[in-house]
Amino acid sequence: MRTIQTNICFVVFNYIARAFVNSLKNIFMGKGRLEAFSDGVIAIIITIMVLELKVPHGDTLASLKPLIPVFISYVLSFVYVAIYWNNHHHMMHAAQQVNGKVLWANVHLLFWLSIIPFVTGWMGENHFATWPVALYGIVLIMNGIAYTILATLLGKLHGPNSAIAKAIGRDKKGKLSIVIYVIGVAVCFINNWVAFAIYVLVASIWFVPDKRIENILTEKTINEIER
Repeated sequence: MRTIQTNICFVVFNYIARAFVNSLKNIFMGKGRLEAFSDGVIAIIITIMVLELKVPHGDTLASLKPLIPVFISYVLSFVYVAIYWNNHHHMMHAAQQVNGKVLWANVHLLFWLSIIPFVTGWMGENHFATWPVALYGIVLIMNGIAYTILATLLGKLHGPNSAIAKAIGRDKKGKLSIVIYVIGVAVCFINNWVAFAIYVLVASIWFVPDKRIENILTEKTINEIER
């Protein structure tokens, strides 16, 4: 069963990898392949995470008890991946084109997202021990930095007066999140449960959809109609 799932993941990844390589042929290009590649990788990431939820051999509710830490870590990571996909979707919707730098910045983000299943499993299997929780926070920091780099490059590519640049602005929320992650990692060595609670706090802040891009695009559409 595991071999079949691995082969399926390999075929899907091979397809989207070829799509990504083809998108490198032009300096300025459409964003379609980048979005398809990103969606495919994120889908694989979620699939890998859910495969870590092992089916218990028992047929009672008590047999599910050992899975509780793993399930809790899975839920948090699923929420984080969903948040990144949501924000990535909105940001790429506002973008008109991409270039080589943006493509590599996007791959950089996907790399750190792909590490989430590993730290999720390690944290859950070890019942939220200090080092697994700390490494989980470090991966969240790197994801935040990678997303900020991608957003910055897209803003520069489209110019300061573009819809995406105006929507991103100074990205205070994103930068604040990175600072909170750093605090969470530091606190982890004092109390790992408080650190975990800090990660949950940041996820809850981002769980509310960011309306900046939607508002800018709506305002732009209204202005075009009025003209």
